[in-house]
Amino acid sequence: MKRIFFVLSMMAAPSLAETETFDQIDAQPLRSLDSSLGRWSAELGQAEILRGKGRSGDRCLKLVGGADVTVELAFPVRMSKASELRLWAERWTRVEPFAFRVEAQIGKKWQKLNEHDGIAIGGFDTEVVSRIPAGAEKVRMICSSKAGVMIDDIAHVIDGPMQLTKIEALSPVTPLMRRLDYNPVMGFTIGTGGNKNRLRLESVNFDLTGTLASDQIVSLQLMAGNRQAGGALTQKLAEISKAENLSKFLLDYELATGEQHFWISAKLKDDASMDASVQIHLRSVSISGKVHQVGKKSASQRIGVAVRKMGDDGSKFFRIPGLARSNKGTLCAVYDIRYKHARDLPADIDVGLSRSVDGGRNWSPMQVIMDLGSDPKFGFDGVGDPAILCDRVTGRLWVVGLWSHGNRGWHGSGPGLEPEQTAQLMMVHSDDDGVTWSQPRNLTKDLKKPEWRMMFNGPGAGITMRDGTLVFAAQYRSADGGETQGKPFSTIIWSKDRGQTWHIGSGGKIDTTEAQVVEQEDGSLILNCRDNRGGARTVLVTKDLGATWTPHATDRKALREPVCMGSVLGWDQTKTHFFSNPDSTSSRKSMTIKRSDDGGMSWPLEKQLLYDERVGFGYSCLAPVDDRHLGVLYEGGGDLFFLRIPIGQISSK
Repeated sequence: MKRIFFVLSMMAAPSLAETETFDQIDAQPLRSLDSSLGRWSAELGQAEILRGKGRSGDRCLKLVGGADVTVELAFPVRMSKASELRLWAERWTRVEPFAFRVEAQIGKKWQKLNEHDGIAIGGFDTEVVSRIPAGAEKVRMICSSKAGVMIDDIAHVIDGPMQLTKIEALSPVTPLMRRLDYNPVMGFTIGTGGNKNRLRLESVNFDLTGTLASDQIVSLQLMAGNRQAGGALTQKLAEISKAENLSKFLLDYELATGEQHFWISAKLKDDASMDASVQIHLRSVSISGKVHQVGKKSASQRIGVAVRKMGDDGSKFFRIPGLARSNKGTLCAVYDIRYKHARDLPADIDVGLSRSVDGGRNWSPMQVIMDLGSDPKFGFDGVGDPAILCDRVTGRLWVVGLWSHGNRGWHGSGPGLEPEQTAQLMMVHSDDDGVTWSQPRNLTKDLKKPEWRMMFNGPGAGITMRDGTLVFAAQYRSADGGETQGKPFSTIIWSKDRGQTWHIGSGGKIDTTEAQVVEQEDGSLILNCRDNRGGARTVLVTKDLGATWTPHATDRKALREPVCMGSVLGWDQTKTHFFSNPDSTSSRKSMTIKRSDDGGMSWPLEKQLLYDERVGFGYSCLAPVDDRHLGVLYEGGGDLFFLRIPIGQISSK
């Protein structure tokens, strides 16, 4: 049992309002939990603290699927006054039937307070407000749903005059992306208690600093939203579009009870400098005629570009970035075009490519370079999870991807070699710097053992070794039964004849999947792997092109992960390596580049750069832009973002 503590940044009357989040609680089934609101309880299997979802953070309370699933909250004392219970909720899916209600116990009887069947899918965008009569001892939430419901930011508000309890600046690292309408630069939270004589937010005063010229900003907006910078910006409250007036928002906004989160957001011109930065100094806010000093600065936010944003070219989502620099200096980005939804194969997915000839500042229109069909009988014959490689000897670009003919994704593939039996490894190439591409070539029969359930590449990028050998990371699912029981293994595929024939290594370690590869000075290869055990990366070494593997000194030690793809890059055939992934064990957030100057033996804290701390899908891919800049292509929540980062900012000391 754990107790949640909440600290107000201003003097407050605790009897007026208490707010519950679950961010300090480990993910676990809920049986009994003491908190500032009282004691939560549920029967075993009915509720859990869920990791990776939340309105204010990355935890929430989930009522699991089933009929009349119930969670109770017992107040510390019987309520002598009437009050309100406010919570934010989201449904997991649209599956019907769905019902959600709140009841209060007065004496020995339960009284229905609220029935709310219109809870939205995702985003914690639905507020449920229930009036609690005087004399209540408990409340309970009851849900009937196949997939359950999630709740967060629960406030218990005692009737009384509204009072200010908190003003807190929010300053996460959130790069600003050209082509996006809204980019959170800095936020602030206002907390209130009481529900009568409501306070009003009247102005927000700030200075716009940083190195970006103000005339490169189209507008600034004041948005209502969630505490997380990557959460929904739900309402535009004010906007400034004249460069000379970028210092104050004027509005007349009635504050609700509890915590509300506000963001100053920017829209940039399409040619805004990617070598500049934006910073905001939040000076004060005016609430109901009183000025409250804040005096906080935002992080110095980088400028990037949304290479692909949701809705581009009729596609709802873009995922799975791969990035390589050609021999001519062109940056070539590959990715999944996920037309209908964000889910993996089998689905309507093609492989797209975008090119930049000016160091990532501008990108060409999207090309579709792998499309295996559009027959919905076969799940649109989707192809995705691409990886890209530049042959440093010939300049040829190679892209590999996974083809699902029907239900032949991760769960639908089985033994065999034919498209009707198992997923297929497909390859295309370009000899004109990515302008045109060959027809797909099927490598499955050359590389896959018939008994394996599937075999394909690791998404991201491959390498050309010093001796000219071409190498992609790869993975396979072993045969069912026996010791491995269909578990996955990371490995490599390689070619010594400029891609005419390809060979596959042995499995590195059980229960590893998406990997990336880097060459060491002695010609051995390091395989850096996603590990389904979670917590840390598997790192392996081979001296014989994957015939045998040994654990690296940092295996399951140096690089933490939440079970996600990561990117590793060897810099110009030196001992300097770069690594990018979500630097967290709990969720896909805190995108970070780490630098090693001893061949991956250590990754010191002073050589790490947090470049985006928002929650996203978490995949990224690194490539050199030039001899002074590192490029990273990474996932947001359906968009693909690109940053160019001076390597000197990732300390070389």
